[in-house]
Amino acid sequence: MLNVVRMSYLITDLMFAGSTDVGVQRSVNQDSYYVSPQGDLFIVADGMGGHVGGKEASRLSTDVIREFIAARQDSDCASDELLKKAVFAANEAVLADQRQHPDRAEMGTTVVIVMVRNGQFWCAHVGDSRLYLLRESGFMQLTQDHTWVAQAMVAGELSAEQLATHPWRHVLSQCVGREDLKTVDTQMLKTEPGDRLLLCSDGLSEELSRDAIITYLQSAQTCEEAVSTLISAANVRGGRDNITAIALAIPEFPTVVPGCA
Repeated sequence: MLNVVRMSYLITDLMFAGSTDVGVQRSVNQDSYYVSPQGDLFIVADGMGGHVGGKEASRLSTDVIREFIAARQDSDCASDELLKKAVFAANEAVLADQRQHPDRAEMGTTVVIVMVRNGQFWCAHVGDSRLYLLRESGFMQLTQDHTWVAQAMVAGELSAEQLATHPWRHVLSQCVGREDLKTVDTQMLKTEPGDRLLLCSDGLSEELSRDAIITYLQSAQTCEEAVSTLISAANVRGGRDNITAIALAIPEFPTVVPGCA
C-alpha cells in the first residue's frame, strides 16, 4: 500500500512503497523488508543459508535494526554511528541464533538501509542488496556490492561486462551473520527535490538492466506503481530469486516545516 507521510523535520510529503515476491523459481521467500509508518526507516534484507536459515537471518536482522534505531532515534549518537551499531547488533543476534540452532550455522543476510534523521537521508549496507538514485540529471548505484567480483573489478581484474556474467558474481565478501564482519559502509545522501530512491535485493537487479530500471522508475506515477512494475518485470525476465523493492519519492516542491529550515 502506498504511504504518504507528514514528517516532523525538513521534508514533508515523502512518498514510499515496498513489496516482496517469492519469484518464479523459488518456493520460499528468504527476503525481508521494513517500511516505517513514519517514513524515517527503510530496510531490505536478502537471506541465505538454506530455506529456514536465510528466512530467519533476514527477518531477525530487519527486526533488530528496526528496534535498535527506533530506541535511539532521538539520542545524541551520530547518524552514521547509529547505523553501524544497529547493523553490528543484528550481526550479533544472527551469530547468537547460529549458536543456539546448529542447523542454521551457515545462515546470513545482506542488508541495505535508508534512514531519515534530522532532515538528512543516510544509507548503510552490507552485501549486494543495492540502493539506486534516479534524478533528472542521471541515474546511479549508490552502494558498492560486497562481492568478490566487485572487488576484482575495482582492482582492474575484471571488466563490467565480465562481472555481469561471472559465475562467482554472487559470492559475498561480507554479510551479516559472520564473525569477521568488521566494517559497515555508511554515507549521507545528497538528495534533491524530485529524486527517487530504490532499495532492492539482487533478485531484482539480476533480472533487470540499468536501462529497464530507469524506464520503470521514470514512467511510474506513484511509488506503489514503481514497485509493482519492477517486481512484475523481474518475474517476466525469469524470477530466478526472491524479489524485494522499496521506492521513495522526494517531492519536487517539498514543504518546509516552519522553524526547521
